[in-house]
Amino acid sequence: MALVNFATKEINVKLVYYGPALSGKTTNLQVIYDQVPSEVKGQFTSIATATERTLFFDYLPLDLGTVRGFKLRLGVYTVPGQAIYGLTRKSILKSVDAIVFVADSDPDKLEANIENFQDMVENLREYGLDLDKVPLIIQYNKRDLPNAIPFEVLEESLNPEGRFPIYEAVATKGIGVKETLKHVTKLAVSRIH
Repeated sequence: MALVNFATKEINVKLVYYGPALSGKTTNLQVIYDQVPSEVKGQFTSIATATERTLFFDYLPLDLGTVRGFKLRLGVYTVPGQAIYGLTRKSILKSVDAIVFVADSDPDKLEANIENFQDMVENLREYGLDLDKVPLIIQYNKRDLPNAIPFEVLEESLNPEGRFPIYEAVATKGIGVKETLKHVTKLAVSRIH
């Protein structure tokens, strides 16, 4: 749940980008960082290896104006995609206000998408949360791949009931990135009472 500080009149909202390794979570944050005016963004923190995989998390603080007289600040995080960082993945979900699940459209990643989605649900459950309490948007990334997993297969695998809003994206080109962030932010803010 959003952290409301009455003394400073600030609302801090936590958004988490979740998904398999190299699905485009960090790329989403980098595109957002590059497009947001410098006066509303903090420092982009990324911990990566030589192969550009995020080891722990990416963090991007954004100042987005006011809501009901309170200054709205977004903390946007990504989880490491690698399964060996399971504890870190789980801890980043603590106190999350909304999630973007970034699915990889590479046909070789279908099983990883499904496993990571199930992992996310289980990690939420351990905090007493579920997808009825935490808003979720699914972003089908890398839609420009010539052999991309068909949209219908992704939907059948990750969103069979059509329960969650979806965006198709090509994060490396900035396609669908801003739209995803706007929608997930709106969902998170709408839960503030």
